Amino acid sequence: MNGRIPLRPLARVLDARRRGENPDAIERENLRIRHEQMRDKARVRAEGRLLVLGLVFFCAFVVIGLRMGMLAQSEAEEPRAQLPGSSIIASRADIVDRQGRVLATNMETHSLYAHPHQMIEPLRAADELMKIFPDLNHERLVKDFTNGKRKFMWVKKKISPEQMQAVHDIGEPGLLFGPREMRLYPNGKLASHILGGASFGREGVASAEVIGTAGIERFFDDELRDPARGGAPLELSIDLTVQAATERVLSSGMKLMNAKGAASVLLDVHTGEIIAMASLPDFDPNDRPRPPVSGSPADSPLFNHAVQGVYELGSTFKIFAAAQALDLGLVKPDTVIDTSPPMKVSGFRIGEFEGHNYGKQTVEGIIQHSSNRGTGKIALAIGPERQQDFLKRMGFFEPTGVELTEASGGKPLLPARWTELSTVTISYGHGLSASPLHLAAGYAAIANGGHKISPTLLKQDGPHYGPQVMSEKVANEAAHMLRLVVTDGTASFADVPGYKVAGKTGTADKPKERGGGYYKDKVIATFSSIFPADDPKYALVVTLDEPVETSGSRPRRSAGWTAVPVAAEMIGRIAPLLGLRPEYDVPEEEEVTLVRN
Repeated sequence: MNGRIPLRPLARVLDARRRGENPDAIERENLRIRHEQMRDKARVRAEGRLLVLGLVFFCAFVVIGLRMGMLAQSEAEEPRAQLPGSSIIASRADIVDRQGRVLATNMETHSLYAHPHQMIEPLRAADELMKIFPDLNHERLVKDFTNGKRKFMWVKKKISPEQMQAVHDIGEPGLLFGPREMRLYPNGKLASHILGGASFGREGVASAEVIGTAGIERFFDDELRDPARGGAPLELSIDLTVQAATERVLSSGMKLMNAKGAASVLLDVHTGEIIAMASLPDFDPNDRPRPPVSGSPADSPLFNHAVQGVYELGSTFKIFAAAQALDLGLVKPDTVIDTSPPMKVSGFRIGEFEGHNYGKQTVEGIIQHSSNRGTGKIALAIGPERQQDFLKRMGFFEPTGVELTEASGGKPLLPARWTELSTVTISYGHGLSASPLHLAAGYAAIANGGHKISPTLLKQDGPHYGPQVMSEKVANEAAHMLRLVVTDGTASFADVPGYKVAGKTGTADKPKERGGGYYKDKVIATFSSIFPADDPKYALVVTLDEPVETSGSRPRRSAGWTAVPVAAEMIGRIAPLLGLRPEYDVPEEEEVTLVRN
């Protein structure tokens, strides 16, 4: 039952007939009423739909208005521009030095690929390609061109304009070219360990993604590929001219001292900027070699000795023990300590280089003569806990954090148990291994008045000091001791005319790769310095791996004979490039004799 009233209700029809009325009038009246009810329902339904539609439009306009307001209040953001239908971002920002000189850039080139099924003379094409690219495999080319299975194949990922023209002259329609950009390092091997290198990532025939594979290229890969940079280059802290001079001197010194490897770090002691950093042997990032699959990683030219290489840095660490003892008030520069033998710690005898006996020495004398026993006694007064805390605050417990992917592998090697014997040996640079960059940062803290700095490869806008790790007074006293090492101690070859240098030598026996123990005839020789000594601006560390100086009657391996002369030559070359004017001692007026013609 749907509740509808019948058009001809029986009761009303019978009643109408009794009264003599026409029953059809009843049907017409009921039909009119039914139609009016249907129109009313349709009108109500239509009005409801219009109301709902109006509400939908109102809500849409409110949402759009709110979104427009939010966009108006937000920061403008550059959209990522990509090739139509492609997700490959082919552009990459340049890398420049602190003077804006190009270290890495992009060059437009072409790739060569083949459609073997479109080739007319595949055998001739293979023969002609071998003339242009002798490094290709002829048998493989012939097989790929003729087996009928391959529709597409790469022949060369990048070719020169001359090679492109030569391939074009072959006249083979199945050989095709695709535009792309390649990474170019115009200075060749210069700063190779800093830059690292780049290669192709995702590839298409119309473009290829250039991605960083090592060094600064990989560390800042996302930033360098971000179109929002608007073409702005990545500005590094290094100076190209100083870097070139550093590498030239280090290479010559490495050959002269018959060393297996070498590293150098030049650091601004106030900003933490790395002005130059070199590692030898090196490589050309334009033709980056493959990582080694056997042997020691340190033997590969890809290995960054300045950052990845962790070594026992020998007596260069002695100044840290002296500085901490001064800062704790345990000693003064003129405090006398007896360095005479014997000295035993935990049953182990503590000796001196070549069996020397320096007798009673002041703290200054201990650093000047590089006494192991004297430094060890200072360290025992400090104690293991305080020594650990100081070296940790100096940054010798963690990687340096410099902007290189390889830096994470340069974590210092610490003793499993920090005993009293560890405290003594670490005070003179044995039992704790760190990188040359760690050492340069440590000496920078002495040079800048006692502030820890964080080494960086990015250009800075001014000094960036970290926490105070020693007082300014102690830092100045430590710098004075380092100056005495050059004027009256083991680093006399570092007395560069016109430039006052302060520093400390370190000669550490090289540990064996297997079986434990140390080589008797292999050392790591290091000279860590700051200059100018009276107003330090730079810290320089030079490290040689297995050096041997052979000009005398017997081979000499100590840092005073190997690393120091190399560092002295380096300072003499780079100091003028850094804008440091030489200062010479001028005799007093009464000592000058006038000569007249």
